[in-house]
Amino acid sequence: MDGPVKTGVLTFHRCINYGSYWQARCLLDGLASFGHDAVLLDHASARVDRVEWRCALRPVPGQSGDRAAYRAKTRRFFEAFQALPMSPAFPLDAPHAMERYDTVVVGSDEVWNLSHPWYGRVPLFYGAGLNARRKIAYAASIGHHDTQGGLDGNLSRHLRGFDAISVRDDASASLVGHALGTQIEVVLDPCLAFPPGPEAGNTTGSPYLALYGHGFSPAFAEAVRAWARRRGWPVVSIGYRNEWADRHWIEAGPHEFATFMANAGAVATGFFHGCVFALRHRRPFVCEGSWYRGTKLRCLMRQVGGERHLLGPTPTMHDVATLLDAPLPSHIETRIAALRRSSRRFLRDALHVPAVA
Repeated sequence: MDGPVKTGVLTFHRCINYGSYWQARCLLDGLASFGHDAVLLDHASARVDRVEWRCALRPVPGQSGDRAAYRAKTRRFFEAFQALPMSPAFPLDAPHAMERYDTVVVGSDEVWNLSHPWYGRVPLFYGAGLNARRKIAYAASIGHHDTQGGLDGNLSRHLRGFDAISVRDDASASLVGHALGTQIEVVLDPCLAFPPGPEAGNTTGSPYLALYGHGFSPAFAEAVRAWARRRGWPVVSIGYRNEWADRHWIEAGPHEFATFMANAGAVATGFFHGCVFALRHRRPFVCEGSWYRGTKLRCLMRQVGGERHLLGPTPTMHDVATLLDAPLPSHIETRIAALRRSSRRFLRDALHVPAVA
């Protein structure tokens, strides 16, 4: 590069969600590793804020209570947001007010989820109105959106304006590839491609099983509880209330979450980034899919060769013990290392960063 490249990252950077925070943070770190001093594009919308905060204060459908804990969690996220590099704010629905950038990187997260309840079909995430010389998509995802309907013509036209596109799962690659008539590369989520530094704190404390997610089936809950009781470990639920957990840490912020996952003895989750952080720290884990998250979990497990860790509909304690009593298989780390190299290569080439000899 002849000089500094003004780079913006367009993503869901103010969501009260551990995965959303860390994928944004890690993508900034990845860009920094290539010499780009990137900022998050601070799109603002009162409409989005209202629904985001309402969800943050009552994130589990049908569950009431814990409002003070969820409020404390939300405040910790606001504090973490303040430390991230941000562009001057501009209206989500009026992107012409944003500054000019040499490069904008769109992603990761479900930025192309047409069914997202408050960001779905916002043209900006498809490149419409981006004030940038170059547009790149890194690890974008359609999330749980049904691919049968395809992309409409306007969105496909916007995507054709990108200089380089990658996605983080097979379903997204199929939808976007079909719309554009080309093969789309699948890359790692930024939390695995550009993992954060060591988060571990005092690892000499008592072991615990980290529980991340909500809405688990009774069979999954009973199997995980039985395994933890046999081990003599407490089940500690982070970020959400699960009545079958031994302890709860609902108010944990994003940095506390990272430390918590790094120090866990094992992980049980139903969330994509629960699996990602277990993989990041080489922790034994089990996960349960759902209609909302099943697609991206299956894709991630196929990517890393961890299909066995996504349990079926009626798991037993034996199924859980088979996975949590043993370290992660070495082939998973080998697969992640190869994917990390190819993911970094995609972004380096897309940014036109010379390869180091």
